[in-house]
Amino acid sequence: MGYALKETEFRYRAYTKDGKWQKGSLTTNKYISIHEGSNVFHYGQALFEGLKAYKTKTGEIQLFRPDLNFKRINEGLKRLVIPELPEELFYEAILEVVEANKDDIPEYGTGQSLYIRPFVIGHGMNLGVKPSEEYIFSVFCAPVGTYFAGGLSALPFVTTDFDRASANGTGQVKVAGNYAASLYPRSLAKKAGYAGVIYLDPLTHTKIDEVGAANFFGITYDNVLVTPDSSSILPSITKRSILYIAEHMLNMKVEERDCYIDNVSEFKETGACGTAAIITPIKSITHKGKTVQFGDGEVGETIRKLYDILIGIYYGDIEAPEGWIKKL
Repeated sequence: MGYALKETEFRYRAYTKDGKWQKGSLTTNKYISIHEGSNVFHYGQALFEGLKAYKTKTGEIQLFRPDLNFKRINEGLKRLVIPELPEELFYEAILEVVEANKDDIPEYGTGQSLYIRPFVIGHGMNLGVKPSEEYIFSVFCAPVGTYFAGGLSALPFVTTDFDRASANGTGQVKVAGNYAASLYPRSLAKKAGYAGVIYLDPLTHTKIDEVGAANFFGITYDNVLVTPDSSSILPSITKRSILYIAEHMLNMKVEERDCYIDNVSEFKETGACGTAAIITPIKSITHKGKTVQFGDGEVGETIRKLYDILIGIYYGDIEAPEGWIKKL
């Protein structure tokens, strides 16, 4: 099953009626039966979110910044011309699924968590290139381990000539098609012995955009945390949190700006970040046959501090900034 450790029993489903979302309910049915002409199959009206539930040392269950997932999924729905989700429906689905599957939430100290996957798809007979008239909102979950094998260890990456998304396309929302487009370049990188790919900006191929399905960040030699400023990358909740931690808890300067691939040696540490990856240190980046290694190729001091603080907040060992944690 890869990233997921096992399947869980309950999921939540809700449907639209006359363009409005209706109240949903829990179900144990893992399968969705829809018309063969459904938009999700032909015109790609599908997007998803990802967030996690963690168990603290005292046994409490908490979610990390779900308000940002709610805002982001609705930005994606607007982009795909799908009715936006009411806030009450979104939280009801998330909380009911976590509560119903709480026995499958990994225990504190295992380094594991419960990954929660909300998604929306267009369904119903539709052979014209237009928005669907019917939609399904569903949430399921699974206990997960680490996204990259080996836990917090530095991994090698390589640039690709393929683009993840276009400059004015859907790179800023979690459209399913963005991930379908990433599978082939990722498979090439894996076959060549790398952990994954570095995507460059689609207009000039001179600036770093993303690291596979995660955001990129780097630490300069004068201790500035830098992340790319681009119109084609996903606004990562983890990246946003790391920027805050660096600035307000580690007293670092932070910048969102261009990160030129030919100037990547300006960084003493680099990493990938996201809900699944959390923080993955980058050992080296290979571009056009030339490899730049960061530091001694191991986990850097600053990245380890960022990781430890973030993990501490996830599991309730470090007090979170106000509004970051939602407890069940």
